[in-house]
Amino acid sequence: MIIQLRKSHFIELGKFLNQFRRNGIEQHEDVINNADFFEGFKEQIERAIHHNGWFTPENILFALEGWSESLKSTNLDKWIKPYNFDAVDPKTVGIIMAGNIPLVGFHDFISVLISGHKVLVKQSSNDMILLPILANYLISLDLEYKDKIEFTENRMNNFEAVIATGSNNTSRYFEYYFANKKSIIRKNRNSVAILTGNETTEDLIALGHDIFKYFGLGCRSVSKLYVPENYDFDAFYKAIAPWASLMNHAKYANNYDYNKAVYLMSEFKMLDNGFLVLKEDQSFGSPIATIFYEKYSDLEALKATIQENKENLQCVVANDFMETEIPFGKTQYPQLWDYADNIDTLEFLENI
Repeated sequence: MIIQLRKSHFIELGKFLNQFRRNGIEQHEDVINNADFFEGFKEQIERAIHHNGWFTPENILFALEGWSESLKSTNLDKWIKPYNFDAVDPKTVGIIMAGNIPLVGFHDFISVLISGHKVLVKQSSNDMILLPILANYLISLDLEYKDKIEFTENRMNNFEAVIATGSNNTSRYFEYYFANKKSIIRKNRNSVAILTGNETTEDLIALGHDIFKYFGLGCRSVSKLYVPENYDFDAFYKAIAPWASLMNHAKYANNYDYNKAVYLMSEFKMLDNGFLVLKEDQSFGSPIATIFYEKYSDLEALKATIQENKENLQCVVANDFMETEIPFGKTQYPQLWDYADNIDTLEFLENI
């Protein structure tokens, strides 16, 4: 199966996913094998919602919209252009997936397949409903995928390379266990935003999306703000006011109540608007319904701090702060070539 054929399969998968959107789920006549999969996938979406309380219809469909956009011909061409997968000696690549947001391991999955290798998937128990039916859709396009895709709930065996995503604690286990395998081992990462006080209302509204989409559970979700001395949070709180509806979600509300109570009992200094606690803290990873902030007095010193901590950061949101910054409101719209932990997955797969 040549790479252009594999690319065509992912384009068809993108067309399939394009039927499932936040503004409505609508069956399209031009989707291959749709009669066999459309209703089944609708049912799997409902199952995923009931299986994981964090997977709301809004968040699942938002994720599917993003993948339907990514799997367009122009994006796939740009993604695979720098690499040569024409004569791959197929290896089996094990993937240990996270489960914090819907289909969070999908990028690794398609990376292995489009590079011509075989994939052995160990899913997170939090996100195990959606991917198998998408794998079956690919098999319906070409039976060769049946020999290239395997799922396991047990210990992985018989693989030549591994891509594993977990916490800082589990990464140490992965590094020990997979010491003799070619590997990508991902750890905790967080995202931050740099505020100067000159942001427009539109910037701050967009920042709300970076903070609250997926309830802040993703590594691309902003969990910390850097603000100048004497920063006035009033404009920020006004801009994010529409996200107060998150308190209608029981799991989010419970986390807000719990974390606020802990901070109050510990007599930590904090700000609160009824659905988001702002706590001054040097850490990067804040709990749900909390965002940390840290004050700075010198932008050049702050740049040095960001550089020193680049291994802990996935996204830096800012306006004209650094070359690799991400604009406000764009953290949850990664391109295929925006790699987790900034490790080039296709380059890794090209050389195993």
